[in-house]
Amino acid sequence: MTTWTDVINYVRTRYEVLEENESWLRFRLDTEGTRTQQVAVHHVPDADGRAWLEISSAVGRADAVDQRRLLELAGTALIGGAAVSGGVALLKHTVPLEDLSVLEEFERPLKLLVASADAFEHELTNADDF
Repeated sequence: MTTWTDVINYVRTRYEVLEENESWLRFRLDTEGTRTQQVAVHHVPDADGRAWLEISSAVGRADAVDQRRLLELAGTALIGGAAVSGGVALLKHTVPLEDLSVLEEFERPLKLLVASADAFEHELTNADDF
């Protein structure tokens, strides 16, 4: 069974970690060309005590993004849903930590979510702020 410590170590060895604490970490991935994308992974227990990973990646400042278009784009994504948190529009996806038998099962949804968030950021803001 995969643990939160396993996830932290996996991310540290593969990506540039920007911030972290005991329940989340924020790091950067390279995307297409010279673009990069920030992503956060939160360790979130549910009411039954099971552990989940919430993967999120910013699309842009909520007040600067066409939110209707963001929802339309999110509807075409294989994984993830649109949300606003702290004034930032983002895509997020949650997976149960105990279901990750190998950490490569974390990598696939991570890469899919980040690719979508970066493409949406490019379309909606024509920038690379996140």
